[in-house]
Amino acid sequence: VQLQASGGGLVQAGGSLRLSCATSGRTFGSRGMGWFRQAPGKEREFVAAIAWTSITSYRDSVKGRFTISRDNAKNTVFLQMNSLQPEDTAVYYCAAGLNSRLPTSLADFGSWGQGTLVTVSS
Repeated sequence: VQLQASGGGLVQAGGSLRLSCATSGRTFGSRGMGWFRQAPGKEREFVAAIAWTSITSYRDSVKGRFTISRDNAKNTVFLQMNSLQPEDTAVYYCAAGLNSRLPTSLADFGSWGQGTLVTVSS
């Protein structure tokens, strides 16, 4: 079971990035998917999640700026990040849920990608 995250990089405040997470069909299947992030010295935190039915949820600080989406035909989940701020700087991880429902906690995720670094300069 592998998840491959990509799309991170260095961007100025106010800029945009689009993260992608490609995975095998066996992983993607009919699972919910999510994105987490971990800044240096901080705990991993939830960013966004999407159910198999495309129902979504977001942490409050990214609502209106980030959009999670999925392409079930390509076994890929995306995170469009707009109006990026320095506090968004972190390693971003994608994760696969244990079932088709909207994942709502760490315990709902069973597989993790390797992470992609997002750095937002002020």
